[in-house]
Amino acid sequence: MKIYSAETWTMEELQEQTADAGRRSLVVPAADSKRTVLETFGEVLSFPEHYGVNLDALNDSLHDFADSISENGNAPVTILWQVAAAFRGDRSFGVICEILQDAENYAGSDLRVTAVLL
Repeated sequence: MKIYSAETWTMEELQEQTADAGRRSLVVPAADSKRTVLETFGEVLSFPEHYGVNLDALNDSLHDFADSISENGNAPVTILWQVAAAFRGDRSFGVICEILQDAENYAGSDLRVTAVLL
């Protein structure tokens, strides 16, 4: 997982960099609370209706999402997660980062995550 500052990189630059690498980008907009962050990931990544909107469900759903990339022969994906300053102080921020890193390791080159600190 890479972390960039929005003061240094614009979302457009990161999307262009992702496209130049032959990858699709999905933008997860900023949210201020753990629940809203989890809901936003579920919406952007089209998690199933039974997605539990908790950390375990995020972990499981990211693994399923990673499997779907390679199974369908889709182009690799880079998730661009916009992280609100208010959420970085939440203790679940670090846990979500660990879950995202685990999903990257699981997926190999099919899935990358970039956190953009706002």
